[in-house]
Amino acid sequence: MTILVLGGNGKTSSALSTLLEEKGIPLITASRTPSNNGSRKHIKFDWLDDSTYDLPFQAANDPITAIYMVAPQISDPFPSMKAFIDHARGKGTKRFVLLSASVIPKGGPVYGKVHEYLETLGVEYGVLRPSWFMDNFIDESSRHLRFHDNLISSATQKGRVPFVATSDIAAMAFHLLTDEKAHDTDYFVRGPELLSYDEVAQIISEVTGKPINHEHMSLEDLEAKFSASEMPQEYAKMLAGLDGHIAKGLEAELDDAVLRVTGNPPKSFRAFAQENREKLL
Repeated sequence: MTILVLGGNGKTSSALSTLLEEKGIPLITASRTPSNNGSRKHIKFDWLDDSTYDLPFQAANDPITAIYMVAPQISDPFPSMKAFIDHARGKGTKRFVLLSASVIPKGGPVYGKVHEYLETLGVEYGVLRPSWFMDNFIDESSRHLRFHDNLISSATQKGRVPFVATSDIAAMAFHLLTDEKAHDTDYFVRGPELLSYDEVAQIISEVTGKPINHEHMSLEDLEAKFSASEMPQEYAKMLAGLDGHIAKGLEAELDDAVLRVTGNPPKSFRAFAQENREKLL
């Protein structure tokens, strides 16, 4: 048994790979920019280049039985993802776990079509639909989009979000990939509390001792900000639009999925901030 972790340099994929290694489960990671991860095999893979689809299978010592999938950042990843899923099934892969998002339903845009396709195939599958990542406040690749110059920028107004830690998403993915019985469903992955960006700014201020404020932006200004960071315009528009969903209260829900699946409660934002205080400074 070998598990393939796509998006191998990303936040959830990195945390998941560490969990798999700690449990002694064989894995291969893959991304567009392969790197030397010590004893871990890290293979080149590009959703938009089908010549790379077979490289992980060629590198595996044992059959790849399950795959963790992180979609490319394009507005319609379905054609490429469908092609790879079909290729992997032809290689004998039985289980697929997709990282989607809380606001994207089965059959909806972006990852929603992939979610629907997995369900119709009759394969073993799981879909994770996390809320907004706590780790975006400390990860250098995404932090600059929201958090800079002691300001957190959003168009969420007073909307509240069940921010979730990457470690909790990875723990969910671990179980969906390795539990003997396939879950064959989707799970919202949420933190333990609903917080507005005003409240997040207050918590960071209290933990770091540095005053942090929430900059309220319009959707148009936020989209322009994202586009200025070299994000594709369609993706910037989609991402900014999600703030509009938050402003309408569409993210303001809690559940116990993390506890039910992993046996552990999700991490609070204050605990996360305390653990990562130096990175928040």
